[in-house]
Amino acid sequence: MGGPARDHDVPGGRRYLPIAEHGLIGDLRSVALVGTDGTIDWYCCPAFDAPSVFASILDAERGGCFELAAAVPARTKQFYFPDTNVLITRFFTEDGVGEVQDFMPLDGEPAEAERHRLIRRVVCVRGSIPFRTRVAPRFDYGTRPHTVRLTGDTAVFESEGMALGLTATVPLETDGPDVRGDFKLSEGESAVFALDKLGGDVAPRRCARTEAEEQFAATVVYWRRWLAASRYKGRWREMVHRSALTLKLLTYAPTGAIVAAPTTSLPERLGGERNWDYRYVWVRDAAFCVYALLRLGFTGEAEKFMDFLTRHISPGDCKASGPLQIMYGIDGRTELPETTLGHLEGHEGSAPVRVGNAAADQLQLDIYGALIDSIYLYDKWAKPISSGQWDDVCALVDWVCENWDQPDEGIWETRGGRKRFLYSRLMCWVAIERAIRMAIRRGLPADLLHWRECRDTIYRRIMSRGWSEARRAFVQHEDGDVLDAAVLMMPLTKFIAPTDPKWLSTLDALTEELVSDSLVYRYDPQSSPDGLRGDEGTFSICSFWYVEAMVHAGRIEEARLAFEKMLTYANHLGLYAEEISHTGEQQGNFPQAFTHLALISAAFNLDRALG
Repeated sequence: MGGPARDHDVPGGRRYLPIAEHGLIGDLRSVALVGTDGTIDWYCCPAFDAPSVFASILDAERGGCFELAAAVPARTKQFYFPDTNVLITRFFTEDGVGEVQDFMPLDGEPAEAERHRLIRRVVCVRGSIPFRTRVAPRFDYGTRPHTVRLTGDTAVFESEGMALGLTATVPLETDGPDVRGDFKLSEGESAVFALDKLGGDVAPRRCARTEAEEQFAATVVYWRRWLAASRYKGRWREMVHRSALTLKLLTYAPTGAIVAAPTTSLPERLGGERNWDYRYVWVRDAAFCVYALLRLGFTGEAEKFMDFLTRHISPGDCKASGPLQIMYGIDGRTELPETTLGHLEGHEGSAPVRVGNAAADQLQLDIYGALIDSIYLYDKWAKPISSGQWDDVCALVDWVCENWDQPDEGIWETRGGRKRFLYSRLMCWVAIERAIRMAIRRGLPADLLHWRECRDTIYRRIMSRGWSEARRAFVQHEDGDVLDAAVLMMPLTKFIAPTDPKWLSTLDALTEELVSDSLVYRYDPQSSPDGLRGDEGTFSICSFWYVEAMVHAGRIEEARLAFEKMLTYANHLGLYAEEISHTGEQQGNFPQAFTHLALISAAFNLDRALG
């Protein structure tokens, strides 16, 4: 639970906190990562995919940060105010105990939403403590210079195209392009810092102590009211609800989009090149998120995502990647060019730092199954889809019927050439099968005869060419013998009975080759080259799929032990990145929506199986 100092040294004396040593706050437009040492070292304003103003998690010298901590040696602990996304970092010193309460207000007036206010409230709860702050924004990923103007208790940081206003209830002083402050609080005293995006109708505005208290209370009420809609009453409720609150933080309120993660280029392996920008809407991830939120009773988020689909992602002109892209911008844009920011050294020196994502142009056939499955569930559990949405579904299914047999880049977005991946075929089967179910249940017009023929052809193809007699298992791609954790979805999508002998044999093979202490590797890059150098950690979504597959196979005790082990790999707040290293560290972008939605699904199904 305790937070270390910034103890990962890199050349030049700069220091990095491990990825896991962070909590998350946000306003449903962007987020900030707050380290256990009280430093905000990642914040993009005013949106998830906007350029960063604090990015010291990617470059301790050039990235920019907002430090706020005890000015004397202290132990730290971090927790969320119960059932909220209000983050509290506590400092335990020889002379007292203090805390920093970090949050972004949510239910203000529309004009206030444009302020994107970030409030940092410091309270001394016992004894007395000296505190120190340094606010050092670095605009546009640290590429644009800025000026700072200090007037009384208000500092204005101004760069080309962007200005931030900082107000404080303690004295500040300029230090080059930064602002500093030293102050001491005694028991019961507090100080408030408020950071606003300026421009348009938004001017600097003080945040008095009383206003900060009111905003704190209102933000707590907002999150608790939202979470009260959850129908989940089972075991692991706290972890499930933390995952739900995290998924909510990753939604972009203006459009209903859901980002895969709020960060870019946090390394999948320190020193490796597997660093990607995840601040976009992956159709697959977002569709699975809808499933997880519907499971818990959050139909409003599902409805907003369906609106996003209708407005921004209806089937367009067929490009090489099909009628849908695999990912979109949070505003629905389709152009996401990938560039490298060579001036940033990367987290702990792990370059490159990338912005944009070239995988947007890939062909990944599985997205059609993920999307249509989520539409099917929404139609079943939330509210019937419209006639226009059904027309779009039909257009997608017709395209899948004609194109399911193409080689593609697959769910793992390999850059080692296209193959006929089993998982892609599986999800094409899901796309057609769920559409058939919808058509029959609601009596909707559809070319059922043709759809059924295609569905059955895919089924037979998977059973014949996706099965390896030599491995006694379903394998990664046709006519190969490489194992892949993505096939764990076969029983979860109801493609195969979870107790089918072929499936149980596959589960045993996966357990033997890809599972390490409940943790699951996606595949072995040595036997299945993916076009990238270096190894990677275990994939946390696959670990939760593994739990769920064992539940369905009737291996309940094994599933429960694996699930409990997975919970020990969460960080101190219950958050997960994309992967876990061989030493148990969080790796990759953080936190990862995919991981948290898989946790929800595994907990739901395991709890139900336990009775």
